[in-house]
Amino acid sequence: MPSAAGTPTGKLPFVVWVLAAGTFLMGTTEFVIAGLLPEIAGDLGVGLSRAGLLITAFAVGMIVGGPTTALATLRLPRRLALVLALALFALGHVVAALSTSFTVVLAARVVTALATGAFWAVGFVIATAAAGPARATRAVGVMMGGLTLANVVGVPIGSFVGRYTGWRGPFWALAVLAALAAVFVARFVPATEQRAELSVRAEVRALRQGRLWLALAAAVLIMGGVLATYTYITPLLTDRAGIPSGAVPSVLIVFGLGALGGTAIGGRLGDRRPMATTITAAAVTALALFLLIPLSTGPATAVVLVFLMALAGFTANPVVTSLAVRFAGDAPTLTSALSTSAYNTGIAVGSALAGRALNTSLGLTGPALVGAVSAALTLLPLIALALGGTRRQARIAARHTAPARMRDHETTSVSSRH
Repeated sequence: MPSAAGTPTGKLPFVVWVLAAGTFLMGTTEFVIAGLLPEIAGDLGVGLSRAGLLITAFAVGMIVGGPTTALATLRLPRRLALVLALALFALGHVVAALSTSFTVVLAARVVTALATGAFWAVGFVIATAAAGPARATRAVGVMMGGLTLANVVGVPIGSFVGRYTGWRGPFWALAVLAALAAVFVARFVPATEQRAELSVRAEVRALRQGRLWLALAAAVLIMGGVLATYTYITPLLTDRAGIPSGAVPSVLIVFGLGALGGTAIGGRLGDRRPMATTITAAAVTALALFLLIPLSTGPATAVVLVFLMALAGFTANPVVTSLAVRFAGDAPTLTSALSTSAYNTGIAVGSALAGRALNTSLGLTGPALVGAVSAALTLLPLIALALGGTRRQARIAARHTAPARMRDHETTSVSSRH
């Protein structure tokens, strides 16, 4: 897919913003369930813990289904793959909204997760190709900004609407919006066919690169660190920082604004200085999470540190994703899907470890400690990538310098003979 020729310098193609709107819908459906669990449990006649499986099922569907659907749609034109993903997304919500069976709703969530994984995998490839190499990270940042905006706007609105219309209301709204998004995708995404040489074998072969797995490891660790703390941030704010429960949503909005700012910063700086940006972001994230342990007893410092951990943590995300897609070369689709799986793996593992830490003597500070350690460990793959890149540049420079020295030596020898 050619980069957007004729796009003014510094501006991203409109298709990137269309894809960001799609990720907004995907992010909203992934997280809005948390605010609707009591209504869903009561309506379907199940307990809260069983209703919570709707969140787990979606995460598992994203982890496993993303790469699977990416390979399954590899031979399809990218525009068609996106339209089909949005259609399946809408259908999953319609089935869930019409059903009175928890099992059917659970299955619909898995189907929706598969569609989400396919959309993310193909969408990232289209966005980076349309933006061109100089703006690829910024394009990824805009797409991930759609996901972050879902937490700031989509999830609160969905939860609010669900209280007045029932949990099925937001599901119907998401189905309609997904159908509308499919129309926009069909209109604005160029009808470029997949290249003939793309194959499952080529996609799998791209996974042999060690630096690709370093980038994916960084994605798991940084997201696991931030979300490990965020999952249990409410009891920390109310029971330790002394913030009234009614004010917690405002603090969560502060977190969302920090995450939105972080994706914007990462998108802006990541193309020019990717390693410096990610290493600094990971270090600041680890420091903010660590300081949250002793300083979360004060409301003001707790809110500032929550904002800082979101700002720094989400700065690394678009850069790491862009690096992974770049390392994949001509076979980026599976890698893009694995990036999404990596983030969801980080969320699942980080949240599980944080829950265990919460039940130890660490108490409310346990999740923050788990997050700080995970964020600090992110520095290991990032530093390895930076050192590997430096060595690679040195080898390239040496290859270019050697012929020049040889030519200079030959010229000197000829001159001396004359």
